[in-house]
Amino acid sequence: MALLDVGVMFAAVAVAGWLANRLGQSVIPAYILVGMLVGEFVLGRVALPAVGTVYVPETEFIALGAELGIVFLLFFLGLEFNLDRLLGRWRPIGTAGTIDLANFGVGLVLGWLVFDAFLPAFLVAGIVYISSSAVITKSLIDLGWIANDEAEPLLGTLVYEDLFIAVYLAVASALVLGGGDVAAAATDVGIAVGFIVGLLGVVRFGAPLFDRLVATDNREFVALRAVAAVVFVAGAALALGVSEAVAAFFVGMAFSATDRAHAIETILEPVRDLFAAVFFFWIGLVTDPALFADVAVFVALAVVVTTPTKVVTGYLAGRAFDLDVRRSTRVGLGMTTRGEFSLIIATVAVTGAEAGSFDPALAGTINAFAVGYVLVMAVLGTTLMGYSAPFESIATSWLDRGGADGSGAGG
Repeated sequence: MALLDVGVMFAAVAVAGWLANRLGQSVIPAYILVGMLVGEFVLGRVALPAVGTVYVPETEFIALGAELGIVFLLFFLGLEFNLDRLLGRWRPIGTAGTIDLANFGVGLVLGWLVFDAFLPAFLVAGIVYISSSAVITKSLIDLGWIANDEAEPLLGTLVYEDLFIAVYLAVASALVLGGGDVAAAATDVGIAVGFIVGLLGVVRFGAPLFDRLVATDNREFVALRAVAAVVFVAGAALALGVSEAVAAFFVGMAFSATDRAHAIETILEPVRDLFAAVFFFWIGLVTDPALFADVAVFVALAVVVTTPTKVVTGYLAGRAFDLDVRRSTRVGLGMTTRGEFSLIIATVAVTGAEAGSFDPALAGTINAFAVGYVLVMAVLGTTLMGYSAPFESIATSWLDRGGADGSGAGG
């Protein structure tokens, strides 16, 4: 039955992706929703005549496939970062990213007001802080903004966020697996930070080694060696109590400096998309929609509070890159999208609950909140980007009274 379960999963994901594409929406919410529909919390509660209960269970393959989805998502993100290029634009990126950190503070306050405890508030802060690199990048391409001036502050702020979240994930994982006891988790945090520093050293000085590893024209060997490196390092990190996502990110950065970086992207892109779909499906599979009733007010409050803060900080990020009001408004609207990384943070709580170091009920609440929040923000963010013109006009009339015409490169 395990093979049949996997077959049903892939069929459901394929249909959901096709439907989302026809509707012009991100596939992420579609994959999550179909996971919920065919899982034990929806389909599993329906008894069919002469058949009984039929649903897709959380098999070992699906759980491992979801973990590989996290690894490949972060690996590809790392492939987009060239350390030297990043250092060359550190000043505007640093300014924009520091302004954007205000959203983490907002999330921390919001989480504390709801849970009255540091650790769940810390997780909520990460969930509402991090924008979706995957969805925003795809939207930039679909809208034709990728070659425009607003693309640089959008991508630059995402770089800052992703570097911040790499450290955050290591610390959050250590705290959660330590049961929230800061003193008990101090050693784990030290190991995590040391591991990250070591990986940074590999990225900075190990490029020749990674270059030799994939120095072949055989596409099969390029794929096998790149996958071997990222999965092995991610697995080693996990064994040490460090986030596998963080490790995969830095391995991607190491490969980004090689001559075969583009070939790796081309060859492994379908692998990334396949396992990323499994990850989003798994998120839906382990989420009980009945919990949405308990977190609906929390989700609505988070949407109402964090959408304007992201727009404002995104706008200021655009100004930090010397953009005009119209294009800075586009940056603010684009940054509102949340997606894969918010869900990855939620899985930290789920993992802690499975390990017995985090309250399962609290983990379920945080996971349900993250899923509901991402479902709303992924749709809202892409919609705001697609219909940005009225907001650009309003912002220009209010803020650009000096007469700037909003002109610039591209559409």
